[in-house]
Amino acid sequence: MNVKKYILLAGALLCLTLPSIGLAEEQFGIGGSDYMVDRKSPDLLDDNHDTDEPKEYVGIYDPLEPLNRVFFVFNDKLYFWVLKPVKTGYTAVVPWDFRFIIGNFFNNLASPVDFVNTLLQGRFNDAGAVLSRFVINSTIGVFGFGDAAAEAFDIQPRNGDFGETLGVYGIGEGVFLNWPFFGPSNIRDSVGFVADMQLHPYNYLDLDSEEIIAARSLEFINRLSLKGDSYEELKRISIDPYVATRQAYTDYRRSLIKSHKLVDKK
Repeated sequence: MNVKKYILLAGALLCLTLPSIGLAEEQFGIGGSDYMVDRKSPDLLDDNHDTDEPKEYVGIYDPLEPLNRVFFVFNDKLYFWVLKPVKTGYTAVVPWDFRFIIGNFFNNLASPVDFVNTLLQGRFNDAGAVLSRFVINSTIGVFGFGDAAAEAFDIQPRNGDFGETLGVYGIGEGVFLNWPFFGPSNIRDSVGFVADMQLHPYNYLDLDSEEIIAARSLEFINRLSLKGDSYEELKRISIDPYVATRQAYTDYRRSLIKSHKLVDKK
């Protein structure tokens, strides 16, 4: 394997680690001043995603906790030893405005994932908004580099993933999992992640594997550069960061699924 392939492989590992650090907000996605940079991971310190209804406290099934903790420590070291230095260097070199429009482009590219899942969940208004945003931003927004849909038409982002879709249809979480590189998840959301990967346009563009790895690496590094340091704050205030991360991830996913189950009742 030559040096170029080693670099691309390292980039692939980097682009897979985003969920593992659980840093960013997912509610508003990319749009105007509400650029939240990560469409799939919760802000572990934010409770604004909760619905107005009382919480139902259900235990988290974590029979693999010893192994999950090993992977948690691995991901933690990866963040501080590799990802944080990369983020710092990239931020110093690339101006914020350029990072912002690059993020808009990648968010727009992933619109088919949001469209299919909002449609499957019966969120037809949201699906229409996703489709409208894709058309507007791909044309007026110049291939998605601008967010004309939000700025000119006030059509804010709508997000959806297949793990969420399964949850809306009553599929349970199953065993809690903390994957190396991928981070906190469960059986249902892991299946959903694989399905969403198959929906992504990368699979249907005329790109070879090296080009896909390079694109995903840029997407990940750019996204990481735009987020804050919630994970570090979580570690600072938590007695047991593993338990805090597990609880925050599970609460967020349950709240998100519950809120979308209520859509048809409103």
